[in-house]
Amino acid sequence: GTASLALVPHYTSCSLFFFLMIRRPPRSTLFHYTTLFRSDDYRRAVQSANTVRPRRPLSLYFHIPFCDTVCYYCACNKIVTRNRKRGSEYLKYLHREIAMQGALFGDRRPVNQLHWGGGTPTFISHGEMRELMRVTGEHFRLRHKDEGEYSIEVDPREATRETIALLREIGFNRLSMGVQDLDPKVQAAVNRIQPEQQTRKILEAARETGFRSVAMDLIYGLPFQSEKSFDRTLDRIIAMDPDRIALFNYAHLPKLFKTQRQIDSADLPSADIKLAILKQSIERLTGAGYRFIGMDHFAKEGDDLTRALDAGRLHRNFQGYSTHADCDLVAMGVTGIGRIDDTYSQNSHILEDYYNNLDAGELPIRKGTYLHFDDRLRATVIQDLMCRSGVDFARIYKHYGIEFTPYFRWELQHLSDMEADGLLRISPSDITITPRGRLLVRNACMIFDRYLTQDSTKAYSRTL
Repeated sequence: GTASLALVPHYTSCSLFFFLMIRRPPRSTLFHYTTLFRSDDYRRAVQSANTVRPRRPLSLYFHIPFCDTVCYYCACNKIVTRNRKRGSEYLKYLHREIAMQGALFGDRRPVNQLHWGGGTPTFISHGEMRELMRVTGEHFRLRHKDEGEYSIEVDPREATRETIALLREIGFNRLSMGVQDLDPKVQAAVNRIQPEQQTRKILEAARETGFRSVAMDLIYGLPFQSEKSFDRTLDRIIAMDPDRIALFNYAHLPKLFKTQRQIDSADLPSADIKLAILKQSIERLTGAGYRFIGMDHFAKEGDDLTRALDAGRLHRNFQGYSTHADCDLVAMGVTGIGRIDDTYSQNSHILEDYYNNLDAGELPIRKGTYLHFDDRLRATVIQDLMCRSGVDFARIYKHYGIEFTPYFRWELQHLSDMEADGLLRISPSDITITPRGRLLVRNACMIFDRYLTQDSTKAYSRTL
């Protein structure tokens, strides 16, 4: 999903807060994108990137917004329908956008990373999946022989063993699947009935067909969850032995997301229970051999994410943690968010507008922004906090020529509560996130996001 919210203005020592970050860029919230940034600005950014770094790799993101049932907790951009013809129509327009984007980049820039997200990418037919990858390869320089990191989000309720075999055949080598919780009572409360055997079947199919990595997504904070019930889910997930696990926090925002109104807030676990579930989950997963990558991700030793973490090459974008920090991100499909050179851009979020733009021969760019010096600097600081568990002031000086302490005097003062609680350490040369503080690294990041600290009028949520 590509929604973005500014939440929780700062950390206070008397309460534990997590702000909801739904796969957003680290620079600022989308509230600060401007509609003055349109397709011409995007084209200029691409031209500049092609000139300055003509062989810089690309990361492609494709948004498939359709689902045939609605999960009540979901805050992603989605279209709920059982009419598969809507997916076919959408793909015709997506193919047009691929051709237009491919013409801008040419064939000199290899695609090191590719991802289909949603919605439910497996909503479309097998033939449509094959054709979408074929069209992509016609207009972009795809990697072959598994040289790239090509991933897809799979709903086990929408996939078969034949689906998984086809995805592997057309080039995917990584797969993530939504699980959320295996407790039947929780599943019924969020309208996502998914028996364990259904999940296990897709996991086994992925391994049989040679996927390099399989990830599972879990959510804590859903109705009727408790420490005991979620521990049973963890037992079964650990037994299935996925390569990666994402553990997301549910933030209940029914005023913003209509489907969440189907969830009775009285059924949600308290902040204390959520915190206990999180602590328990971290202990269980790390005890089972998973490394805590940061914020919400765990991976086995030897996984690309753990190797990138150890080598200082870990990166985070709106899709989550990544090993490809050196790519320009080209996002296609309704609501897609891309980053080219020092710009961010987002496609139209209304399907009709998306279609109308492409019918007019225009890229469906709805809004965007240029990153200025301070934006780029803060993005680097936030990346370092999320991916390096700290900030080396000398490294910042080397790249940006600024003395960290005077430039960020206000931010360092506002980190004092977190330092007093042992969540981080501040020295004259660096900031270090402690093991305990890694649970709250988002809150440290927020202090460095001036768009969040300047604007307290947007939607906020206490999520623990």
